[in-house]
Amino acid sequence: MASYIIEGNCRLSGEITPQGAKNEALQVICATLLTEEEVVIENIPDILDVNNLIALLSELGVETQRQNENTWSFKAANINLDYLNTPEFQKKSSSLRGSVMLIGPLVARFGKAILPKPGGDKIGRRRLDTHFIGIQKLGADFNYDPKRELYDIVATNLKGTYLLLDEASVTGTANILMTAVFAEGDTTIYHAACEPYIQQLCRMLISMGAKITGVGSNLLHIEGVSKLSGTRHCILPDMIEIGSFIGMAAITRSEITIKDVAYDQLGIIPDTFRRLGIQLERRGDDIYIPSQKEYVIDTFIDGSILTISDAPWPGFTPDLLSVILVVATQAVGSVLIHQKMFESRLFFVDKLIDMGAQIILCDPHRATVIGSGKRPMRATVMTSPDIRAGIALLIAAMCADGKSTIHNIEQIDRGYQNIDLRLNQLGANIMRLD
Repeated sequence: MASYIIEGNCRLSGEITPQGAKNEALQVICATLLTEEEVVIENIPDILDVNNLIALLSELGVETQRQNENTWSFKAANINLDYLNTPEFQKKSSSLRGSVMLIGPLVARFGKAILPKPGGDKIGRRRLDTHFIGIQKLGADFNYDPKRELYDIVATNLKGTYLLLDEASVTGTANILMTAVFAEGDTTIYHAACEPYIQQLCRMLISMGAKITGVGSNLLHIEGVSKLSGTRHCILPDMIEIGSFIGMAAITRSEITIKDVAYDQLGIIPDTFRRLGIQLERRGDDIYIPSQKEYVIDTFIDGSILTISDAPWPGFTPDLLSVILVVATQAVGSVLIHQKMFESRLFFVDKLIDMGAQIILCDPHRATVIGSGKRPMRATVMTSPDIRAGIALLIAAMCADGKSTIHNIEQIDRGYQNIDLRLNQLGANIMRLD
């Protein structure tokens, strides 16, 4: 288990460029299974979850080649379906949450898939009903083997249909969408997720020959085709990392510029940080954050306490609520953080309370943060429970007095590329112990 030793109270200065988006990368890499022709994907982040998925595809028979630091080519011409039944595949895919999106492409192109119960973050129950019900309605049969703890999925004749999703699941929408591109006839997906990453997946599939309309809305229409071709695709910058950098700059009273952020794809993220009193300025496609002595949390128009909650796009992404929460501890004013979409993501706040933060955990979904703007955090020893809580703890440690230690940083590695080295170039003091 690796750890970070963080010297707090270091000012950051300079420019930083966000990595490619992890959530988009997992989707579009799985989509390369839909064609036997070469697909080239640019701006792939060099992070644990993505690298594990690429390795899994390689062992499945996909020809993978790293063309440069962040560009890979994929050619799924000779897939070994027998590998799906091996203990190696079942072990590796069960430890990788993103492997669930292999179902759609495998069922669509080969009529067969195996899904061990997937792992990932320990942030409460993350059900797969949306995936299963949608793909079942397209014609696939799911059989659960309790002895081996896996789903055996078979489809002999996929047919388009009308689907009203029970929730706007991003990975569920991606999985159903990738299944539907080869289904005979027309498919309509209503209450679909419409995040920029789903839009990117749609654009990639369209460039491969898929017929999809309604991109950017929650109503997608897919006309099934018999074959897809190769393409070249570039992944968006990671909005979660961009938000993390905004939070780091604010909490350390630093002046930084975040380069090439695809600003028009950030939705309400910049304005949500502005509600915390953080100044940020758009300069072309960059975000400039000046140094502030203090930032004051806004209130609602009637003067009542501000509430920041997560919601499906175009609402505020749940992956940044942990960052918002820790940044609010050093603001002036109070805010209610309402985590609606996951069950256990707020349980990391006890570590912030140990560091001196004034937080009332109301229930598993709500926390009230009382920021004085004058109460520095205390250094401590922590363990990262998941990716997003891990980066929030790192941000807290960066503004604490003294040296903090964060264990289990492999969780952070899953979502952030060389984050210690990149922040040290801005003036942070983070040492990695493997």
